[in-house]
Amino acid sequence: MGKKYFTLAEANALVPRLEHMLNQLQTQKRDLQIKYQKLQETKNALTNATALAADYFFQEEAELEFLMWSANSMLQQILDTGVEVKDIDTGLCDFYSYQGGQEIYLCWRQGEPEITHWHGIYEGFIGRKKLD
Repeated sequence: MGKKYFTLAEANALVPRLEHMLNQLQTQKRDLQIKYQKLQETKNALTNATALAADYFFQEEAELEFLMWSANSMLQQILDTGVEVKDIDTGLCDFYSYQGGQEIYLCWRQGEPEITHWHGIYEGFIGRKKLD
């Protein structure tokens, strides 16, 4: 899929949906990290891999795989909107746009009620500037 360019109004209209999707993605990422850590701790604690333990690990690894699939699916849904996710944990997202004939990013971070900043394509978050 090629780049999708947004007007400020189009990008702001997507913010509520994006907020919801990012919340789901962040929850899935946390659940995935917790489950992975618990599985690793359990594996390290067991010295004898009995048939029962093997069944347990199979089930846990299957659940872990499902969580990974779910998180990847949610991320893909976000990407399919044309939004670039820069950081899942902070909910940092960029929207391609144009300003004065130049390609820019409209920059939004989860928790902000609307898009109020932009930056150049190669500047990144540190180059954020307030929209006029």
